[in-house]
Amino acid sequence: HVQLVESGGGSVQAGGSLRLACAASGYTKGNNCMGWFRQAPGKEREGIATIITLLHNTYYADSVKGRFTISEDNPKNTVYLQMNNLEPEDTAIYYCAAGRGACDRFDGWTNFWGQGTQVTVS
Repeated sequence: HVQLVESGGGSVQAGGSLRLACAASGYTKGNNCMGWFRQAPGKEREGIATIITLLHNTYYADSVKGRFTISEDNPKNTVYLQMNNLEPEDTAIYYCAAGRGACDRFDGWTNFWGQGTQVTVS
């Protein structure tokens, strides 16, 4: 089993930046994908960024490409999401996920989820 804990959410003005962190613990070696998802009020959860652990290959949704960057610190078992040039449309609860599968997509590999962290852009 894997536990994921997100941190770094908060409130920011449009054009600002935030960095989210997702710390993984437990049996993490069985996973090759980690990623970030978000869910805005009244909308379905959407995938926004994934990373192939150890290889560092990254994939992004068009809505965040060029503004968000996913990265990982393997010794710390932590994945980050650097969010720049934030827009009000980025307001959502952001979730971290881990699993095994094809990391260049946002479904089919998510086995573990964090509790989420709120990001509000005004």
